Amino acid sequence: MQSSSPSQRPHGPRNITDCGSLGALLDRSKILQDLDRQLRQRLPPTLAEQVRLGNVRGERIVFVASSATWASRLRMEQTTILRLARTLGVPARMLTIKIVPLTAPPQEPAAAAALSATAAHHLRVAAGALSDPELREQFLALASLAGS
Repeated sequence: MQSSSPSQRPHGPRNITDCGSLGALLDRSKILQDLDRQLRQRLPPTLAEQVRLGNVRGERIVFVASSATWASRLRMEQTTILRLARTLGVPARMLTIKIVPLTAPPQEPAAAAALSATAAHHLRVAAGALSDPELREQFLALASLAGS
């Protein structure tokens, strides 16, 4: 089966087996990562933190911005980006910007609140009323966590 030309390819996700070898994908990823670094280092630092190179396909460079505000600021740098890309060997003529909000970094779990002396007392009283020895030990272990 012949591979279809770029204009005949369906848009959207493709099966990984249709993308070539894993090594080729890794090589392309490294090339895009290097190009992303080179392009963003020439942008204002605050802007560079909010945008990423998404893809290069033919004469189109796709950037991803974290908000419409950053997309607008990136659009103002369009001429510079396209000119720089051409000096780096990318035949860029068009810039597309997609907005994808950055995901928040995982939050650290909240520190457990210290167990009060009153709560520890109630746990010990409750443990004394329990007939199950394992459950009693669990209550007493919890009570032992109380701050002094």
